[in-house]
Amino acid sequence: MTSSNRRDFLAATASAAAALSLTHLPSAKSFSAATQDAIAKPAAFKTRFAVNAEIWWGGLPFMERVRKTHEAGFPAIEFWPWKDKPLDELAAYCEKTGLEVAQFTAWGFVPGMNDPANHDAFIAELQASLKVATRLKCRKMTVIAGNDRKGVTQKEMHEHVITALKRAAPFAEAAKVMLILEPMNIRKDHKGHCLYGSPEPVRICREVNSPMVKINWDLYHMQISEGDLCRRLEEGYDQMGYIQVADNPGRNEPGTGEVNYARVMRALHELGYHDYVGLECWPREGEDNAIERLRVADTW
Repeated sequence: MTSSNRRDFLAATASAAAALSLTHLPSAKSFSAATQDAIAKPAAFKTRFAVNAEIWWGGLPFMERVRKTHEAGFPAIEFWPWKDKPLDELAAYCEKTGLEVAQFTAWGFVPGMNDPANHDAFIAELQASLKVATRLKCRKMTVIAGNDRKGVTQKEMHEHVITALKRAAPFAEAAKVMLILEPMNIRKDHKGHCLYGSPEPVRICREVNSPMVKINWDLYHMQISEGDLCRRLEEGYDQMGYIQVADNPGRNEPGTGEVNYARVMRALHELGYHDYVGLECWPREGEDNAIERLRVADTW
C-alpha cells in the first residue's frame, strides 16, 4: 500500500468510525460545527418518519410541537387521543404547510374491545373518530384490543376483537380510513394486555379480511415480545398497516439500543413498505441528537 493509499484508507476509516460513534454521543455539544449546521436544516431521510407529537419537544404546547416537527423537515405527525387536541388549528396548519397526520388513536385500552358489552360504544366512538380523520385528511387510526378479563381465555377475548372489527370494517372501508390494531408487549410496558407478538394479530386481521383493518406493527413491542424482526415482518407483511419504532431497552430513538435499525429499515423497504414510520420514541438526549441518530439508522 502506497503512503497516499494508506492516508486515504485511514481517512475513510476515521469517517466510518465517526458515523458509528453517533449512536453513543453524549450530547449535541460533541458534534462538529458542520454537523450542528446539518441538524438545523430540514431532515432528509429515505424513510418517511412521522413524529409522535405527544412525546417529541415535550413540555411545549401541542401546536408548538407540531410546528417544531414541520420546521425540522419531517413530513408527518402522529398522536394519541384526538379529543384534547385543537383540531381546527391543526387542520388549518396542515392545510397551509402540507404536514400530514399519519395516524392517531381512535380507541384505547379501556373499555376493552375484547368485551362484547363494549362493542356498541366502540362503533359509536369509531364513527366519531372517522369524522375527525376525514377532517384531518388522516388515512389511519389505531385501535387497541383491551386488557385481560378475569375468567375469560385469551382465545375468547381475541374472538371478541374479531367480532368488533368485522362490525367496524364497513365503516372504515366507506371512509377509506384504515384501522390499525396495535399489539403491545407484556414483559415491560403493558402487563395484563390481551394482545402481544405478531402471530395473533396477523390471524385476527386475516379473519376480519378487510383492506381497511391491518396491524400497527410497533417494532419496540415486537422486539420485546418475540424478536426476529425482519423474518416476522416478512411472514405478516400482508397484514401490516403501519410501522412504529423505538429502540430497546429504553424506548428511545433508533441507535440507542440493541436493534439494528438500518437492517430493519432496509428490510421494510425491500418488502415494499414505503408509508410513514411513526417515531413513538422518547429522544434520549434531546431532539437534535435524536434526529442525527435517525440519519445513521436510516443509512443502508
